[in-house]
Amino acid sequence: MLIEALPYIQKYEGKTFVVKYGGAAQTETELKQRFAKDVTILKKIGINIVIVHGGGKEITDVAYKLGIETQFVNGHRFTDKKMVDVVQMVLAGKINKEIVNLINLNDGEAVGLSGVDNTLLQAEKYLEDGQDIGLVGKIVNVNVSFLQLLLNNKLMPVIAPFGVGVDGTIYNVNADLAAAAVAAALKAEKLVYLSDVEGVIANKQLVSTLTEQHARELFSEGIISGGMIPKIKSAFSTLHAGVKKVHMIDGRKKHSLLLEIFTDEGIGTELVL
Repeated sequence: MLIEALPYIQKYEGKTFVVKYGGAAQTETELKQRFAKDVTILKKIGINIVIVHGGGKEITDVAYKLGIETQFVNGHRFTDKKMVDVVQMVLAGKINKEIVNLINLNDGEAVGLSGVDNTLLQAEKYLEDGQDIGLVGKIVNVNVSFLQLLLNNKLMPVIAPFGVGVDGTIYNVNADLAAAAVAAALKAEKLVYLSDVEGVIANKQLVSTLTEQHARELFSEGIISGGMIPKIKSAFSTLHAGVKKVHMIDGRKKHSLLLEIFTDEGIGTELVL
């Protein structure tokens, strides 16, 4: 694998990758440890890594224990004041620190952040098809100079995805969309979605390379549906904004991040214009 990987290592030195970290890879102990090692390897060979993490299942579990009902509207969590407090507590107070700690145990030099820190992720209220779904936001600005300062000092930002409005309101932000916004703002070389699916599946086959035109056809045929639609649409938006490639890979597979980036075949779906 090293001989196969060498050209990629040389190609990506000094480039920036944004990794959206979620699914089983974020909850199972062994997978969490592998992820921490893999992103540290990427950093050690000279790639700038920015991580945006989710935490939806754990937010739901904690909300249930606190007697707070969870509702979803087209994949977006309805977020009132009580729920936004739970989101902050779970994402920034628990999950973010666990990720940072694991990476730092591998000498990855990670630093934990939320969208509120130095107005990293500025957001405004988001309406789902005109429907008010509470304190859910969409990102309108990313503090790129702040992120670049951290990267220039060889630090690995780990971002909890909630944003702040100009009036100080805290908004819950979908982690997939937050990662896409960060990647677009940084003009990242790659945006990688790590989740519990192999990639894009059509006719029971993994689509190794997905173009925008092919994606439109799969939308119209109903082959891509549900929560994958906004994820894929946001992915293509980042490509139009200057991100070179987007990858969707299965975080449950051993060293999936390294295999997708440093092998000729890869293991997931690569999205290109």
